[in-house]
Amino acid sequence: MRLGINLGYWGAGMDADNLAVAREADRLGYDVCWAAEAYGSDAPTVLAWVAAQTGRIDVGAAIMQIPARAPAMTAMTAATLDALSGGRFRLGLGVSGPQVSEGWYGTKFDRPLARTREYVEIVRKAMSRERLTHHGEHWTLPLPDGPGKPIKLTVHPVREHVPLYIAAIGPKNLTQTGEIADGALVLFFAPEHAEETTLAPLRAGRAAAGLTMDGFDVVPTVPLAVGDDLETLADQFRPYTALYVGGMGSHRQNFYNRLAVRMGYGREAAEIQGRYLTGDREGAAAAVPQRLIDETTLIGPLPRIADRMRAYAEAGTTTLSLMPAGFTLDERIAGLRAGVEALERAGLA
Repeated sequence: MRLGINLGYWGAGMDADNLAVAREADRLGYDVCWAAEAYGSDAPTVLAWVAAQTGRIDVGAAIMQIPARAPAMTAMTAATLDALSGGRFRLGLGVSGPQVSEGWYGTKFDRPLARTREYVEIVRKAMSRERLTHHGEHWTLPLPDGPGKPIKLTVHPVREHVPLYIAAIGPKNLTQTGEIADGALVLFFAPEHAEETTLAPLRAGRAAAGLTMDGFDVVPTVPLAVGDDLETLADQFRPYTALYVGGMGSHRQNFYNRLAVRMGYGREAAEIQGRYLTGDREGAAAAVPQRLIDETTLIGPLPRIADRMRAYAEAGTTTLSLMPAGFTLDERIAGLRAGVEALERAGLA
């Protein structure tokens, strides 16, 4: 099992330290450094900046939002980043959610699975440097009855195949991801529930494509905090969990809330969402059960974290992307180093 580092969103208050974190992860032998986007900083700019100032670590988009870009633009960006980084780029894609898609980008959040499949087809074709044609429900290239003609990408990626990941939560999305992608980016991955919530649908998608899980990258992003007081450590992540389970979407459509329900936290998920959507964010955070945090984060002393890392590996994780807790650079660097030490203690390095 390999280690990754997730820088999250640029503009979250720790920007001055993010480059130092990425460089230290590079020095420590981390496999990949991911950056995210929502409606603030964009991922490709951040990744270009990190790639220019590191030497070995891969840089990955987790994610580039599908409603933000035409698929051909995404192919251009991916090819450029792969060339500039010397073959170290990983393309992560996701449909985001209805609030961002429709409120920020003005793109209707309809048929997200079909849109994702079509988008991936176009991106892959463009990056293969074929002349680009596509006739689908969401995109037609070139447009008919006009001056457009099939053209091909002029940039040469370093690698023949740039790894493509999809952010997936729901069963249907996971199944499709297994079928059409090289890896899955997942949140709130709990080893205790991994088979039914994540691995079974991924495996079904791989089988539908005539493939196995060999070579498929399962990438949970997992917060990490080292210490002896589990309750205090968990308190650091209650607002984060409450945001996703309670506030990342509407009452009708929150994929993370549905995931918590599938994990057996139906009553708690309803309370967290109810409090969050009425403005009681502190109450929502307080309603997050200790067990849910314990199952979806790495908290405790190093031997305990090493045991949990073994559980993640046994549950099918191939790249474990860490989000070390801390508000200072020293705290975050200490978390990075603890991750490496725990992996070695677990016998997984």
